[in-house]
Amino acid sequence: MNTLIVEDDSINSLLLQEYLKQYGPTEIAVNGIKAVAAVHAALEAEEPYDLICMDIMMPEMGGQEAVKQIRELEEAKGILPARCAKIVMTTALGDQKNILAAFKHLCDAYVVKPIEKAKLLSELRRLKLIE
Repeated sequence: MNTLIVEDDSINSLLLQEYLKQYGPTEIAVNGIKAVAAVHAALEAEEPYDLICMDIMMPEMGGQEAVKQIRELEEAKGILPARCAKIVMTTALGDQKNILAAFKHLCDAYVVKPIEKAKLLSELRRLKLIE
């Protein structure tokens, strides 16, 4: 499983890396701009991400806008929705407005911080990324 962790907090990104390292390579982007660029590069190299863990509150470009742009990149490449990266929002924002906006922009799951390993892995199983 090829994973992109989009997180501006180094402790949270290290925690996610630790949880996910046994499932394959992980890369880090510290904001939405870098995430969109990383996804674009991965798509161009024909090595797309299987999983993107996306924070919402980040400098320069937040997670909601980044998800929207990532989905636009995938659509422009002709990637069918079933083949798109699975995007899990990993955020401290648990309010209904942010949750609804995330799903409107086509995220696949929403996990509220602090991120519990069991909860994250349960979502990944539900998305059929791990067994």
